[in-house]
Amino acid sequence: MPERPVSTQGLALEGVVAGYGEGTELHGASLQVQPGERVGLLGRNGAGKTTLLRTVMGLTRVDAGSMRFAGQDLRRLPTFAIARLRLAYVPQGRELFGDFTVEQNLLTGLLGMPAHTGLRGAGASGAGRGQDRDRQLGPALQAFPWLATRLQDRAGALSGGQQQQLAIGRAIVSRPSLLMLDEPLEGVQPSVVDEIVRALDALCQSTGMALLLVEQNVDVVLSLCSRVAFMEAGVVRETLPSAELRARPELIERYLGI
Repeated sequence: MPERPVSTQGLALEGVVAGYGEGTELHGASLQVQPGERVGLLGRNGAGKTTLLRTVMGLTRVDAGSMRFAGQDLRRLPTFAIARLRLAYVPQGRELFGDFTVEQNLLTGLLGMPAHTGLRGAGASGAGRGQDRDRQLGPALQAFPWLATRLQDRAGALSGGQQQQLAIGRAIVSRPSLLMLDEPLEGVQPSVVDEIVRALDALCQSTGMALLLVEQNVDVVLSLCSRVAFMEAGVVRETLPSAELRARPELIERYLGI
């Protein structure tokens, strides 16, 4: 189906060719995520999904194509400047600082952000420091309330599911307008999957945050996202509303079957 008109503020990729070293992983990928929209990105391993997310964040070599977000040309910006546009990314594998506390990991999500002024100095009262912390970390503590009771624990001591929630919390403290998630539910037990799905749904509804979700759990993608894009061999082959995909399960077999 044809893509909808491009928003000047959403994410718009057109004919992106990108890769690592001398290799090419994206072969003319095009994708749009409108403000407030939730898009699922599906495909077999090696289809280029992770590379697409990393390319948006300025972490790959880009040879051709157009990439715009929030009215800005992403190809002209370094990664830190892309993050300042309120675009957040949770990579596959989480990439937390295991020896840092939960609080320190969450605060790294604010580093470099224009609105980040840091916690109050040592002269501030304990209550003042706590209020500053709660204000800064508010989105993460609201999404996953248990984090508030574990702020001084080492991140490496958390379970896998808790680490995934922490990684998402670190991304959302910057109050992104678009959150990109790469396989956030991989290896996470079902009860925690439900917690993460509920938290993401509530966050999108309450803030208008857009979502670009790479995930192999098709049921989760259909429950969270209004539109689904299928990638194959470094190209987005097809996009369609989630409701249409439910009526055409043969597409799942075509793009995800072995």
